[in-house]
Amino acid sequence: METDGIRGKANYYPLDVQTIVRIGRALAEYTKITTKPNPNRSYKVIIGKDTRRSGYMIEQALTSGFLSRGVDAITIGPIPTPGLSHLVQSFALDLGIQITASHNPASDNGIKVFNKNGTKLCDEEELLVERLLEKDFPDQSVIGRAKRIEDVSGRYIEFIKSTVDEVSLQGMKIVVDCANGAAYKVAPTVFEELGAKVIKIGVEPDGYNINHNCGSLHPEAVQKLVIKEKADLGIALDGDADRVIMVDEKGNIIDGDYIMALVAKDLKEKGELNKNSVVITEYSNKALDAYLTKIGINVEKVPNGDRAVVNLCKKRGYNFGGERTGHFIFLDHTDTGDGTLSALQVLKIIKEKKKKLSELAVTFEKYPQKLIDLPVKKRIPLKDIPEIQELLVKTNTRLGMKGRVFLRYSGTEDLLRILVESNNKKELDKLGEKFVKIADKILNS
Repeated sequence: METDGIRGKANYYPLDVQTIVRIGRALAEYTKITTKPNPNRSYKVIIGKDTRRSGYMIEQALTSGFLSRGVDAITIGPIPTPGLSHLVQSFALDLGIQITASHNPASDNGIKVFNKNGTKLCDEEELLVERLLEKDFPDQSVIGRAKRIEDVSGRYIEFIKSTVDEVSLQGMKIVVDCANGAAYKVAPTVFEELGAKVIKIGVEPDGYNINHNCGSLHPEAVQKLVIKEKADLGIALDGDADRVIMVDEKGNIIDGDYIMALVAKDLKEKGELNKNSVVITEYSNKALDAYLTKIGINVEKVPNGDRAVVNLCKKRGYNFGGERTGHFIFLDHTDTGDGTLSALQVLKIIKEKKKKLSELAVTFEKYPQKLIDLPVKKRIPLKDIPEIQELLVKTNTRLGMKGRVFLRYSGTEDLLRILVESNNKKELDKLGEKFVKIADKILNS
């Protein structure tokens, strides 16, 4: 399994029907192992999905796997990933499965797994599932039941609204792009029920148009509509609605770094930022570090991924963190990324401060960045290459708060990703060339 479940091309391994049935069986056995035995009730899982055509196939195959091992399955159709996480807890179920490839194209799909607390499985739990995939289960005497529930989104909608203490959005005009994905009904409803006038786009899924020239990866349509409609702001979700990018009233993109700065500052001013700390990833701009440090906020970093942000927040007792890509963790409300909920927290701040998004969000100037992808023949752990480590420490020490270099291997390709950042744009190429030269010599010789 990857850092966030399983993902790949639909109808090809590991998302072919036969393998998916095996995955369903393994997850069924995982459920039995990790759930306290209760002779008076059966094991129950809930299965949601985004709007990809292949979701039907995967839903049926997973359901078959669960039923063949005596675990009951509830299917609910399209629901945002954070909505699925909430429903696992709301219905007091044993496991939650979301069928989605998030921001990937429609030809891809995937499986995200949530435990009974609505939390993504940790590495140890995923390894247990992988071991169970290799096992045979001879006892076939118990068969589970399947049930379809058509409309469960109401619970999730009410939950999101409850996180802003009945804040009214009356008088606001908002553009909402749902990426033709899982939130195409839920997100507009949340904002409309709180009083906003909502201009909806990306709400006509056909199974193939999810994330296609729309949503958080392509916010251009939102930018144009915000200007055309003289809207207060725009909201762009991704296919499974666990991330969000915003657009201010001037049509400027407000990405995750700017949103994190805005929210962290507000939480600190209210005395609600636990331990005055925020968790971000290595992909956030160094200027965000400098800004947060300047206003008295401690910055903690994790390599990549919202799951890593959640884990460190829980470990250290923090309540807020996020990624530049638009995943935000509001641990006072939920422990999974939720694009609709995150956008609503920003709207709450805007209403309270009676200011425009542009006035609140663009509080620092980002440093120029350059990302270099170096093809490699060998993937030697970077920590085991003294020459690279020595240059990395020397460079980052010299740059301090004015820039940095960050290296990691791609999770899916034979590439070394070299991220170079500096407040001096002229220095980017020079810095990048140094690391390319030394890495190429060692990893491609």
